[in-house]
Amino acid sequence: MTRYSRVFLSCVYWGFVLYIFVPLILMILMGFKDSKFIGFPIRSWTLDWYLGIFEDTEVLYVFGYSAVIAAFSTIVAVIVGTWIAVLLSNRGFFGRAVIFGLTILPALVPGVISAIAFRIYARFLGIEPGMFAIIWAHAVHNVPFVALIVLARLSTLPKSYAEAARDLGADPLVTFLRVTLPYLMPAILGASIFCLLLSFDDFVRSFFLGGYEPTLPVLIFTKLRSGMSPEVNAIATVALVMTAIIGVWAEQFTRRMNKENK
Repeated sequence: MTRYSRVFLSCVYWGFVLYIFVPLILMILMGFKDSKFIGFPIRSWTLDWYLGIFEDTEVLYVFGYSAVIAAFSTIVAVIVGTWIAVLLSNRGFFGRAVIFGLTILPALVPGVISAIAFRIYARFLGIEPGMFAIIWAHAVHNVPFVALIVLARLSTLPKSYAEAARDLGADPLVTFLRVTLPYLMPAILGASIFCLLLSFDDFVRSFFLGGYEPTLPVLIFTKLRSGMSPEVNAIATVALVMTAIIGVWAEQFTRRMNKENK
């Protein structure tokens, strides 16, 4: 690689970093503005907007409500996605291509179309809009990502591990629980964090399938309808910090588990 190529790639990299982080930094700074209007310059600074979040019972409830939905939808998606991945790892399985295509389909359908379809199907099944409907929709949307991540991990599992377990008298269930599942744990953890963040951030399906209790993205959208304010920036910043902490923890934990499995 020539010197000019390295300089060009460095410029592209730092341009991308600025493109991503400058808007986030501006959003965080606007949460400290001592005014109800967004804009520069910031003449005075305050923590009132951030402190107000922890004093606002509605906002705290919405954070908890969104977290519960994300947790339950992630549990369902991980169980179903892992089971499908193990099923698809058997290359001699009849209909493997069809099942793989159907598994990936929810991730390929545009969000709005998916949300409308879920709303119609929920009405057909008699499912009322609310928490259960949102969990169901989020779980179905997240299953493809779990299946792909776990499949990628399964492809690196040495066949000798399962063969050794069978030689020692383990049946398929014991082999899965004692050999395959521990090997898959880093991938399952990574898929779980990814699904949590997807569900927590999902607006379209939450908007179409939600009842009278909004999730966090729907609440932010509702507040934005009356105009931008530092309160919205503060709520978004708190959500950003929470997801960043979870992401960093998951990355460190996954690396530690990978080292232990080597």
